[in-house]
Amino acid sequence: MERYKNLGGSSGVAAYEVGDDSIKVQFDDGSLYLYNYQSAGSNDIEQMKRLAIAGRGLNSFISRVVKKRYASKLR
Repeated sequence: MERYKNLGGSSGVAAYEVGDDSIKVQFDDGSLYLYNYQSAGSNDIEQMKRLAIAGRGLNSFISRVVKKRYASKLR
């Protein structure tokens, strides 16, 4: 997992891992979610990847757009 840069300073995201058609997101509380093309759609997953790599806006995007469209809660 890559540590999330949190350039905005107030994100609840701690780390992420990008896959070909998915992204895993770990939050500050230790919870870990898998989002994939099937659960959230390819456009939103690709946007999540861009935001994760940029280190800004991922938590907000999940809260506003993706919401509970995760494939599974891993932890």
